[in-house]
Amino acid sequence: MSDRSALVPSSKFDIEAAERAVAAGWPAVESVFPELLEWLQDYNWPVAQVLAPFVADIGTPVVPFLRPILDGGDAIWIYWILTTVLSQAPMPVVAELRKQLERLAADTSVALSVEGVSEAARAVLAR
Repeated sequence: MSDRSALVPSSKFDIEAAERAVAAGWPAVESVFPELLEWLQDYNWPVAQVLAPFVADIGTPVVPFLRPILDGGDAIWIYWILTTVLSQAPMPVVAELRKQLERLAADTSVALSVEGVSEAARAVLAR
């Protein structure tokens, strides 16, 4: 698809764009993938519910895109990535992110604990 904007939701309710991205598939969405991941910052958003299963099913090509999120400071976004993507992703994805997951599982900081990040990371590792 030549129009990148057609693949990226313009609002949390832009399910049509999310569905176009899913229909286009990987690698067609690779150039807009970071923008698609931003819509997974809150799984309560309708577009997140369309995109999360798609992201989970892509496999190892998503790893380089997920590392910065897992290494970042947005505990809520990390939580949603753990619980909606990595909890369903193929095991090779989890294996490649093991270092980040182990760090998150062991993190006792208040910011991550309040959001349930450490517990979610332990659940992904236990799969």
